[in-house]
Formats: sequence, structure tokens, C-alpha cells
Amino acid sequence: MTACDGLPDPGSPAVAADGTDVLVVELEEAGPKDLEALETMKRARPGLSLVALAAADASEALLPHLDTGLIDHIVPAGHPAGVYSAVRAEELRRTLARTSEACRKNLRRLKAEYAGDRRRAMEIEEIYETTLENFMTALDLRDVETYGHSKTVARYSYVLAEALGIRDPQVLDNIRKGALLHDIGKIAIPDAVLKKPGPLTAPEWEKIRRHPALGYGLIKDIKLVPEVGHIILRHHERFDGAGYPGGLKGADIPLEARIFAVSDTLDAITSYRPYRPHRDFRTARDEITRNSGTQFDPAVVDAFCGLSLSVWEKIRFETTRIMPAAGAGFGPPDRKRPGKAA
Repeated sequence: MTACDGLPDPGSPAVAADGTDVLVVELEEAGPKDLEALETMKRARPGLSLVALAAADASEALLPHLDTGLIDHIVPAGHPAGVYSAVRAEELRRTLARTSEACRKNLRRLKAEYAGDRRRAMEIEEIYETTLENFMTALDLRDVETYGHSKTVARYSYVLAEALGIRDPQVLDNIRKGALLHDIGKIAIPDAVLKKPGPLTAPEWEKIRRHPALGYGLIKDIKLVPEVGHIILRHHERFDGAGYPGGLKGADIPLEARIFAVSDTLDAITSYRPYRPHRDFRTARDEITRNSGTQFDPAVVDAFCGLSLSVWEKIRFETTRIMPAAGAGFGPPDRKRPGKAA
């Protein structure tokens, strides 16, 4: 192995334009000693690039060493233009490698920033969720008879939607939020009407029946997702078309509103009211089943009945810390007190 004419000897590598070491060596033959010397130089200087000048009969023997990385370029002996091209190619390769590393570093930085932004977004979302729940809890407190109602039906609706095969996490969360906000329109109903202990007059009933539209109007400008708006506006529609405010029937009622209707009734039946005792979940299931096809969507009722009563009892306990009644024995369902709307 000898140094090429006009080029540095093996102990004095050239420095490429980008500051990396490039050594051009002439290999008269690819003997073991030559290869061992090259390996020694590579170990001593890991960043060294080797350009081998070789005769035609020696070039083929060097090809495997391109694959191993011992030699970076092979140029025919006596070919200055080839040497220049090899050095330039090495410069470009190093430049591309440096650019690629810079891009990887930038990508890691962007990922770290994104993770930070995501954490901040999650913190904001958590604050929003807490505010939402606190707001609806405060609204429930206007009527002590329905305290905790919004939080409970929100959880019922989420589980029932899952039972119907809805798997999209965002849709499920929107259904939960819609259920949580379903009675927001009652904020516009005067206490004299909302808390009236006796029967409501016809004008007072009309005010009560307006709360779905009032609630929808209150928040429709907040770029409401469909599932949330549908529950707020349509939660008092009936499957047979006898509901309000639109008298929608069957599949014309959005699915999320049909889901909520069952959840709402489940909570109403199993909750305490001053004018009647709360009833157990078996009684609630019987009443919901009895109204399948009239008040409720039969498919939603089937999904509800497909889950054990213990599932619904557990949800109620977790959201209200009120233990469900043990067993039946509460008698037949009482009719709703005149003048009170769920």
C-alpha cells in the first residue's frame, strides 16, 4: 500500500471541505497486511473515509469491503477525476448525514414540544370538565329533588352507548357531555315555576316544555358537536312521536337522544322524590321494557336489558354514593306528581 502521487500518505489524511477526514490510498494489491493497516486506521479514527485507488485486477477483490464499510470508495488507479468525484461524493454524503441528524434532533424537539402542549391541553380539558360538572351540580341544586341527576345520567348514557356498539372515544365523550348538559335550559326557568310544590298551570307547563330549546339556544354558538346539541334539544322526544319540542318519531330522533331517554327514565325511577319512595332497578327495568316501542327505542331497550342490573346499581352508587334498594317490595310504580317535569 503506497500513498498516491500528489496525495497525503496514510498517516496524513486530507480534510474534506466539511471538516471530515478523507484519506486516498493506492492499493497495489488487496493483501491481508494492506487490509489490516486500513482496519487499524479506521479504528484509530472512526470518522475517517477511505478512497482506495486500485488496479482493475484488484478492484473486484475490494468490493466486499465496500459492504463492510472498511472502504468507502474504489477509484481506478491513474484517474484524478475519479478521485475528485469520490471526495466530492463523500462530502455530500457527510453533509446529508449531518442534515439528517439535524432533522432528527428537530423532530425530537418538536415531539417534546407537542408532548408539552398535549399535557397543557389535557390540563385545560380537565379544568373544563371540572367546571362543567360543577356548573351542572350547581344547576341540580336549584331543585333538591334532582340533585346529582345530571352526573348520573351522563354515566348511564356513556355505558348504554357502549352497549349499543359505539366505540369511538370522542363520540362516547360527546354523549356523556350532552347528557351532563341536558337540562341546562332550566337555568332560564324561574324558580317560582321550577320549584313550585303544587300542580303547574298550562302557561307554567309551557315554560317547562321550552327548556330543551332554551338550553340549545344558550350554547349553540359554542360550535357544539352534534351529539351534545341533539341530547340537549331532543331529550324529551318520544319514540312514538308524542314527545316535545319537535314531535319527532322513531329514527328521526337522533340516536344519542334515544339513548339518553332510557338513561333519564332509569334515574328518575330509582331516585328519591318527596312525593314517592325511590324504586329498585328491577322495577325500573320492567317499566322501561313496558314502554319499549312507545316512549323508547326498542333497540336501546334491548341493549339496556342486556346488561346486568348490578352494572346500573354500581354506577348509581359511584356517582351519588347512595346504595341501591335491596330487593323489590316498593309496590307498583307511582304516577309522577302533577306539575313536576324530569
